[in-house]
Amino acid sequence: MSNIRLAIAGVGYIARIHAQAARKLADVELTAVVNHRQETMAAFAAEFDIPRRYETLEALLQDGDVDAVSINTPNFLHAPQSIAALRAGVHVLVEKPMAMNAREAEAMLRTAEETGSLLMVAHCWRFDKEVRWLKQQMDRRAIGRIVRTKGFGVHVNWGPKGWFTQKRLAGGGALADMGIHAIDTARFLLGDPLPLSVYARIGTHYGDFDVDDTGTLIVTWDNGTYSLIESGWWQPHADGPEACTLLYGTCGFARLFPTELTQIETPGGAATRVDPRFPRERSPHCPQAMYDTQMAYFIDCIRQHRTPVPGGREGLINMRIVDAAYESASTGRVVPIQPSP
Repeated sequence: MSNIRLAIAGVGYIARIHAQAARKLADVELTAVVNHRQETMAAFAAEFDIPRRYETLEALLQDGDVDAVSINTPNFLHAPQSIAALRAGVHVLVEKPMAMNAREAEAMLRTAEETGSLLMVAHCWRFDKEVRWLKQQMDRRAIGRIVRTKGFGVHVNWGPKGWFTQKRLAGGGALADMGIHAIDTARFLLGDPLPLSVYARIGTHYGDFDVDDTGTLIVTWDNGTYSLIESGWWQPHADGPEACTLLYGTCGFARLFPTELTQIETPGGAATRVDPRFPRERSPHCPQAMYDTQMAYFIDCIRQHRTPVPGGREGLINMRIVDAAYESASTGRVVPIQPSP
């Protein structure tokens, strides 16, 4: 196969990160950019030497000559743009959350399965080297059976503006934006169990907008484990940085950021600390290398025509958890989640 012709939809922060990752790959050609604002699109195209510019994805798809698209637009566009691209035979890497809700996510997954076009969801922490190291330890049961986890998707003394804070454009607030990182990271480290139920308390306490900025939820999994997830913008404190996950096992404890684990042979017995010698402080916390690995994996999946993981199914399960959390917060009840088809 010749070079993969990749288009970028959106020109914001994360679109720039994806473009930087793509241009490091010798077999990828950044061929087009899509954005509704001509001025910012022109600047983006000039920065990354992209020859073709379109105000709509539909116009790009009509012209053709593109193999894949990275979708980095506001959440309300994720489903319609992904579905249009998949139907045109274009492979899709879509930013998280993959859709406004699980119903849209189901339509995206169904379209990918019907067309054979590949759908990948950019749950980026699965490609971080520290997360991957800890996943290897969990796979070999380094701390025994995992009893529970705790994870964080929180911004301290900061929060986004613009479309992120508008429900009609974003679908949800800090939970959909940040909490979903903690949800997916916990699920990845646990081996992608299926959720059984969610109980959540969610609210808006730090800003004047119609989406949430504070959330706590408990997810029970079909492997007997449960996860406590905290999400937030503008929080005065967080017990861990973005995607930080703590895992409590029958034979020890493990955590991300700082990444380490402690093994205990028997309850109350001697403890052995395993230090992988990652830096105690990360700067930046979200490194470009993580996105580089993610993009390289997406391109390799295209070449091998291999279903990506995280793909539409993983993204859909995360959206079902988010939907259930909002329902639980609204009703005050535990919300069961139906098994995936």
